Amino acid sequence: SGRILSNQGLLVQEGRIAASGPWGQVSAKAPKETAVLDLSDQLVLPGLIEAHTHLFLQGNRLKQDYADQILKESIPYRTLRAAAAAKAALDWGFTTLRDLGTEGAGYADVDLKRAIEAGVVPGPRLFVAGKAFSATGTYPLQDFAWELDPPSGVRVVDGVEAIRVAVRDEVRRGADWVKVYVDRAITLAPDGRLRSLTNYRPEELKAFVEEAHRLGKRTSAHVKGWDGIDAALSAGFDTLEHADGFTDDLFDRAAKQGVFWCPTVYAGIWVQDGRGPLGREFPKILAKAFRGGLARGLKIALGSDAGAFPWTENPAKELALMVERGMTPLQALQSATVVAADLLGAKDLGTLEPGALADLIALREDPLKDITALQRLSTVVKGGVVVRREAQARP
Repeated sequence: SGRILSNQGLLVQEGRIAASGPWGQVSAKAPKETAVLDLSDQLVLPGLIEAHTHLFLQGNRLKQDYADQILKESIPYRTLRAAAAAKAALDWGFTTLRDLGTEGAGYADVDLKRAIEAGVVPGPRLFVAGKAFSATGTYPLQDFAWELDPPSGVRVVDGVEAIRVAVRDEVRRGADWVKVYVDRAITLAPDGRLRSLTNYRPEELKAFVEEAHRLGKRTSAHVKGWDGIDAALSAGFDTLEHADGFTDDLFDRAAKQGVFWCPTVYAGIWVQDGRGPLGREFPKILAKAFRGGLARGLKIALGSDAGAFPWTENPAKELALMVERGMTPLQALQSATVVAADLLGAKDLGTLEPGALADLIALREDPLKDITALQRLSTVVKGGVVVRREAQARP
């Protein structure tokens, strides 16, 4: 809500917040043996949620970077790197991630999610997509000699009935989300619009959405140009990823449909030098689109596309870029908490209300005054367990 309350307490039981409010009232409800975590010199917030990541990628500014990971790194090796990335994300205060495709690593994201849940390795709560989808001839790896059959970064599927079966199979294998690469081949038209080629016919895109929703799963659309955004909105996707080519007409449709948007600002800046002349224009185009979407009240969630840039970079940098492009610090903070939780359909995340999962972060600076303070946390708690804390308080 943007309000900062003083002298507060949180009672945590079995990994959830059992009570919250004035310290005296909450402490009176606590059993005698309750341990006390004193954060009275810090500001306590819900754990951060990152809604667009790729734990199994480690930076792909160039096409060769992407190809090297798929062709030269085994899936076990990539999984070890993904586990390290998950630990880094948790230390940065991201207690929940939505991971949108392993890019050639099969369903290792499902295994990583299970390992985290079982306490085998540390990491955030994961919502995973398994293998993302694209159509024949539309997604890397491509441009190899015709007699070769290189692996693909996606699950290739064509045709309405095959799509329905494939969606069922993804869910069977543990996917929480259905991710579809909707467009490709981005060009800048004379009228200033980003145009693109769509990868599927309208009936095929609707089949993804209908089958996923029938099975209780939500859908994510990778879109860049006007044509891809138009197609994804027509098909009824729940979230749009990137969407550099937003225009006024598309903003109005997206707002009316209540679609969530992850703009992935930082990734666009990080990869621009490796994507040619048009790639270097994307950050400017997206900045304009971001301001337009913000003005029209689109539901914008934090989604940096971490993995497109290496996991040595804190995804919280995205929040500072969102503020630079017009968000208030409060809106940016909400994009990483209540809005992202709404995107996930997770009512027990993104809040410190009773009943919520006890995921929280603490810091000594006010992010409503300086959003970059979220890159300097002192305490991280997940499910009531302290996973990071500074050894000593600063003077």
